[in-house]
Amino acid sequence: MPRLRQVPRAEAASPVVAGAYQFVFGDRDPVTEPGTDTGTRGDWWTVFALVPDVLEHAVAGFALYGNPRRVLPAVLRELAQARAGWAAGSRFVFSQHCKSLRALGVGDEVIDALPAWAAASVFGDRERLVLAYTDCLVLDRGRVPDGLFDALRAELGDEQVLELTYITSLYLQHAVIARALRLELDDRPEPVTEAGSWDEEPG
Repeated sequence: MPRLRQVPRAEAASPVVAGAYQFVFGDRDPVTEPGTDTGTRGDWWTVFALVPDVLEHAVAGFALYGNPRRVLPAVLRELAQARAGWAAGSRFVFSQHCKSLRALGVGDEVIDALPAWAAASVFGDRERLVLAYTDCLVLDRGRVPDGLFDALRAELGDEQVLELTYITSLYLQHAVIARALRLELDDRPEPVTEAGSWDEEPG
């Protein structure tokens, strides 16, 4: 279960929360009858509903990156979002954006290669630049070598680089929040614990 209280439908007084619940869950109470079309419990929504204007702000981010005015190609955006989820250790963000890549027609051989993209042959030069930049944003917290940035800018142009930077960083934020609050697929026990004897470990 998530680390914060979930808001049941009976308490969803805010129009923002009520509208989001209807859109995602239909007539169900998402606390007592959880589940979304993408196979998650839906507790991202029920926890963010604790502060309606925070939920509204987050949903506005979804609308922003999906807006047809975006100049960054959707596949490049989703590659970056999925890789950001993987690099930040968020199963939720990674899984959701793998599904988005499939919806855009990206094959499993590409999606399966994302964890070890640097050693994979399925990515073109443009995709490799995007993935390398994503790793700089997520793993190096924005420290980007000039050579990489210059090559990315030459390939995409200023407007696309800004969109890529903003959207990818937004999904680093979502990955961090999901892990910290144990939302959705990130409701997992801490994997790093003291071990006993090697022969006591499973497998």
